[in-house]
This record gives sequence, structure tokens and C-alpha cells, in this order.
Amino acid sequence: MEARPKAITLGSASLLSLLGFAYFFHHNFRTIQVQGDSMTPTFTSGTRLLCSDAYWLVGNVRRGDIVVIEGDEPGTHMIKRVYRLEKEKVDWLNIPEDYDMSAGEYRVPADFVYVLGDNREVSEDSRKYGPVAYDKIIGKIVLKRWL
Repeated sequence: MEARPKAITLGSASLLSLLGFAYFFHHNFRTIQVQGDSMTPTFTSGTRLLCSDAYWLVGNVRRGDIVVIEGDEPGTHMIKRVYRLEKEKVDWLNIPEDYDMSAGEYRVPADFVYVLGDNREVSEDSRKYGPVAYDKIIGKIVLKRWL
């Protein structure tokens, strides 16, 4: 008598699907905690957010998106709103502090975005440190944890 291969049971298929989803989620999403008041009133300090770098799933970075940016110190990050995209003009009220206005209008360089905090009075953003390179963007905020 010849041995027949065992069929995959419903339980095995469910477990494999669950493991596949966990692997996908682990590699495309991360939780981020808001630190500080630069995004108040949108997000308050301590709020936990879900961030994704799977742009094919959540769409490319666009004006108005809230993004997570690598900080200067390892393991740190900043959460800001995209104000302008590459090659777009920035109004004179929001240009970088060190920009010489006699040079004419300020445009975001190629491969960069210009970000601002929602709480402009306290936010340290592109007005202080200039535009942010796309490769410094960790991902986009896709969900706020309500609890």
C-alpha cells in the first residue's frame, strides 16, 4: 500500500494564515508614542499611534499626511505634518529661520519634504532645521489608539 500525503487541516491553514499576517504586520507597521506638544491638538503627549512604511498599501507621502521622522539621536523620532512636497513653494511666514529672503521665494529641494507641527508656537520643525529628506521618513500615521 502506498503512503498518501496528509491533507492540510483547517486548523493548520488557519495557523499558517495567522503567522503570515503576523509576519506581514511586524515588517510593515510599528507603534509610535507621541512625545511633547508639537502636534497638539491633533495628538497629545503619550498618545500611541500606528505607523506604516508600506507605501504600496497606504499611499505615497502627500501634503497633509502626518509622518514619523528619524530623530538625530538613535531610537528617537518626531511626528510632523507634511506642509509642502519637493519643488513646492513655501510661503514667507513658514520659510526656514536661516533663509535669506533676498534670494527670492523658497522652494523645497528635490527629494525632500517640508514639515510643520500642528502647534506652531512650540513646534521645532522645518522652520528651524530645514526640509527633511524622504529617506529620513520612517512612515505615515495610519491609526490612533483611542484607549
